[in-house]
Amino acid sequence: MTAMAKKEKSEYIIQAVSHALDLLEQFHDDVDELGVTELSKRLKLHKNNVFRLLATLESRGYIEQNKATENYRLGLKALELGQTFIKQMGLLRQAKPILEKIVEECNETAYVAIFKEGYIVYLDVVETTLTVRVVSRVGSRMPAYCTAAGKVHLAHMSDEEVDAVLPRELKAHTPTTITDRAALKEQIREVAEQGYALDDEELDPGVRCVAAPIRDYTRRIVGAISISGPSMRLSDERVKTEIIPLITQAGEELSTRLGFHK
Repeated sequence: MTAMAKKEKSEYIIQAVSHALDLLEQFHDDVDELGVTELSKRLKLHKNNVFRLLATLESRGYIEQNKATENYRLGLKALELGQTFIKQMGLLRQAKPILEKIVEECNETAYVAIFKEGYIVYLDVVETTLTVRVVSRVGSRMPAYCTAAGKVHLAHMSDEEVDAVLPRELKAHTPTTITDRAALKEQIREVAEQGYALDDEELDPGVRCVAAPIRDYTRRIVGAISISGPSMRLSDERVKTEIIPLITQAGEELSTRLGFHK
């Protein structure tokens, strides 16, 4: 009965949809962009058919064309599906107890965030019990270049990817915002080496933040976990001796829960 059911389902497969999915699957870890000719060879389809598939997927946002190279790459809709998958697979569920544990240990606000379209989107928070606290950013989109969580993501991109996601002008949100591209790239190289990032009042005056990467079983960075608080409480000494060890350990624990192994 099961074999019959499987056979019957196979008869419902729509060839055009199958080809469209085959096309999407050509974009994997080491492939950023592909042209019509290369896709035609890989899929063993005529160029006209490939172009029609691309046009359909592009109209829905799953594929986009790089106007400079005329090649194609995954679009934002593909990213949205991936992020939905991550959430469904338990990023937030696994993160919650770790956020609570962070706040128990340091009594500062803890966040989990993801990267999207050059911005950081804060998905969840556990707040400090102290009266003076940072305003919750859950649901907000903040520029990646001046947030600790954003720098964590930028640090694991190539120079070309960083240039692509950064705005043309790095706007100064505070006097300490890094607005020089070369200086920012130098800092995110350090972030990649040390395993954490610091926002030193670069987005909001009087607010400091430290973040660490979250990886899943594919070893990709799927988010960032961070501790945020008033600079009057997050002194250099406290950040160094307490906050950095706490957030890096939390990032490792959450990554392990998501299947990451060193």
